[in-house]
Amino acid sequence: MRPGPVFARIAGGTAIGAVAAFLLLPLLALVLQVRPASLAAELAEPAALDALRLSLLSSAAATIVVVVLGLPVALLLAARDFRGRRIVETLVALPMVLPPTVAGLALLLAFGRAGLLGGALSLIGITVPFTTLAVVMAQVFVALPFFIGAAAAGFRGVDRSYLEVAATLRASRPYTTARILIPLTLPSLSAGAAMGWARALGEFGATITFAGNVPGVTQTMPLAVYLRLETDFEAAVALALVLLAVSFGVLLAVGAGPFALGRARAAGAPR
Repeated sequence: MRPGPVFARIAGGTAIGAVAAFLLLPLLALVLQVRPASLAAELAEPAALDALRLSLLSSAAATIVVVVLGLPVALLLAARDFRGRRIVETLVALPMVLPPTVAGLALLLAFGRAGLLGGALSLIGITVPFTTLAVVMAQVFVALPFFIGAAAAGFRGVDRSYLEVAATLRASRPYTTARILIPLTLPSLSAGAAMGWARALGEFGATITFAGNVPGVTQTMPLAVYLRLETDFEAAVALALVLLAVSFGVLLAVGAGPFALGRARAAGAPR
């Protein structure tokens, strides 16, 4: 075998080993730290159950909102080249790089009682900050870019010949989108929704800034882990392990999120 391929294999294997060790060691340390008895006892606590229930329900609600709002935006970004498109793409991607506490502060200044819309909402009896609604809004804010980016990439990867055939058969645009485009992009949509859901489930900074840390109302699992880290280290580790298990299970079920997106695009590529 030539020296080049040998060196490439050694370098690739070394890089894979280093990355695997870097990612696996902290997770392994977390798993080994937890005793089964303490895990069962912590999960039996009402506060922990409330935090887990709130995290699952709020992240599920946020994912539904993300898909409903993000799908037409992804279709538009993938199908048309319009004036201001680069600005829209930048705005959509901004929450991915914005510090979560800054995102929470921005939401508070927009929807708080003295915010841009908060005063008008207060006049009709709607209070957003420090409520469960605020939790969902914070999760939607940080999760939207993950779904829109994956969905738009999936739509761009669809073979145009399918759409052209549908057009020659006089199929309407809504029919073509619903019966051809979306089914062909379903793996990408699923991967994007999974990544958005995982981001919503793990959201911390924007949530605690905008929604607060009220047990049973706004205290999600990441906030519960943070709170217990100050008072009960073993309980914090147990809750963190639950979050790890749930996130790992969902990503495994959908094919590891972004990697499922890459496989879907590769499968649709012409050979």
